[in-house]
Amino acid sequence: MPRDLIVGTAGHIDHGKTALIRALTGVDCDRLPEEKARGITIDLGFARLDFPDVHLGIVDVPGHERFLRNMLAGATGIDLALLVVAADDGVMPQTREHLEILRLLALRAGIIVFTKCDLASATRRVELHSQIRQLVQGTFLESAPRIETSATTGEGIDILRNTIHDIAKTVPDPEDAGWFHLPIDRAFLVPGHGTVVTGSVRSGRVAVGEELERFPGGDRIRVRGLQHHDHPIASANRGQRAALNLAQVPLESVHRGQELATPGIFKPSRWLTLPLHTLPSVRKPLRHGLPVRVHLGTVEQMGRLFLLESDELPAGESQWTQLILDEAVVATWGRPVILRDSSAEHTLGGGTVTAPTTQRLKRRDSTILRRLTNWCTGDAMTRLAEAAWFAGVEGIDRGDCVREVGIPIREIDATYSEAIASGTCLEWIIGKSTRLFHAEWIAERESQFLARLDTLHQQSPMLSWHRLVEVWEPIRHRYTDEFCQALVGHLCDTKRIEVDQHRIRIAGFQPRLSPNLAKLKQRIVHEFRAARFQPPEPSRFIAESKGLAVHLPELFERCITEGELVRLSDGLYLASESERELRQRVTKLLATGPQTVAQIRDCLGTTRKYAVPFCEYLDRIGVTRREGDLRYLGESVERSEE
Repeated sequence: MPRDLIVGTAGHIDHGKTALIRALTGVDCDRLPEEKARGITIDLGFARLDFPDVHLGIVDVPGHERFLRNMLAGATGIDLALLVVAADDGVMPQTREHLEILRLLALRAGIIVFTKCDLASATRRVELHSQIRQLVQGTFLESAPRIETSATTGEGIDILRNTIHDIAKTVPDPEDAGWFHLPIDRAFLVPGHGTVVTGSVRSGRVAVGEELERFPGGDRIRVRGLQHHDHPIASANRGQRAALNLAQVPLESVHRGQELATPGIFKPSRWLTLPLHTLPSVRKPLRHGLPVRVHLGTVEQMGRLFLLESDELPAGESQWTQLILDEAVVATWGRPVILRDSSAEHTLGGGTVTAPTTQRLKRRDSTILRRLTNWCTGDAMTRLAEAAWFAGVEGIDRGDCVREVGIPIREIDATYSEAIASGTCLEWIIGKSTRLFHAEWIAERESQFLARLDTLHQQSPMLSWHRLVEVWEPIRHRYTDEFCQALVGHLCDTKRIEVDQHRIRIAGFQPRLSPNLAKLKQRIVHEFRAARFQPPEPSRFIAESKGLAVHLPELFERCITEGELVRLSDGLYLASESERELRQRVTKLLATGPQTVAQIRDCLGTTRKYAVPFCEYLDRIGVTRREGDLRYLGESVERSEE
């Protein structure tokens, strides 16, 4: 099967990029009336150049500085660049800027094309080669072929066509993530068919009839039809220019900057984290908090610069940076970003995204900077582990591995399993989903939990158990209930804690209870059991405590955590057997119909002093439901009977 690649032009305005493509392919990429009237390229143009073994989609970009945003939209996703320089003009401002942009986009293959050579003398051509040699020194084009051409006379066109073919054959196959992704660069209406969008397929494959997810928004869209350079096709794959006919999508809702992808891959975020490289040509250092214009794929978005290592970033240097955008965008690990100043006059720098969805990070933190470097430069498993560390309580799943780590879908299971087998990550079930957590991050949370539990044991050495909610109370706002349950389960499985329903203690903890306190506790429980539905006041035990009154609150708590007493309200307790009988008797009574407090009192053989708080307690736990002066069976009882 022939390979599919994208070729993009670059260069100053009026240097003959469009004429060159017309000479190569026979296609005039200037499609807009204004372009034809003014004789300049304003928006993106497209053509194709096919060889038996390589099919090339060509993107023609505008060269005028006012239309650089369009150039950036077209340059995303290209595999091979044609840097076009007119022989009569030589190197111009947009020649330099476009070259810098190609470098920031991490391009690796290209050809330098001299156009309008029919207008240059032999001496001028020699000068031009020298000028270009200095320009591209140290760049990916340093050893690139330099071809002299003229679209007017046909000079060098065949040589260029053959050179494009030769270079294209040597371009390594780009890593295909295995999921479909297309940044939209154009949208229009086709009468009788509806909305059509175009773009360069960055990864994966899509077929007619499949559903894609559109961002921003996250709505599902069905692909009604596909074309490749005006020819209907059944499917489109990575490296192709594709036109997608979208079913039931109004044109006004679609525009350049939106993205189509396999459902479940992208996650919108306003924060992008990356190592930012500034251009040597930047006039003054970039300062922390600077407003910038962010170009990501075909997206153009305003944002602000957050420098993580210092307060400013000089020209020609690099620094870990976060971008906070005015609106959420979608990105993946390794995706190129270009920054321009807020007035869109100068390109400032760029880099590739490392963390597509992190929140704001602490500045000047050596641990964070070290882990970001690992995430950026490490192998697949290292990147996966760091992504899990930064994800914290959220953890990551297999879909996150694609977005956050840049692992192709076919390699996810192996990398996932390796991270677990090595002990670097732990796989937990959180709610209904399975998530991966960094083992060191989990260890820190476990230490916090155990330290809190140990503190409670020290503060109340007579209590065998503590309520789980007491342990989590100071830190529960940071975590979900599902995560707390998973953490407790892991500590229990590893035998570091013991759990009895909602009670918890450090494994092996033995409370310290003196003989006198043990006797007092035994007497308290005995009297509550004997009193049944007319329980004693806790204060009555003060006189019997013989100087141990200060420990009474702790003794009552111990009776509760050990399941001997139940607190109904402040100062009101029942023996656990009596509380269980209370629920059973009242439930049986209300099964015959609604009852008053007096009727419930008589059923229990108690007084109104106790019957009223008993009923209020049963209301709270859902056994009963009050309507006026009557009690009905509560929702919890009704559901259990169903």
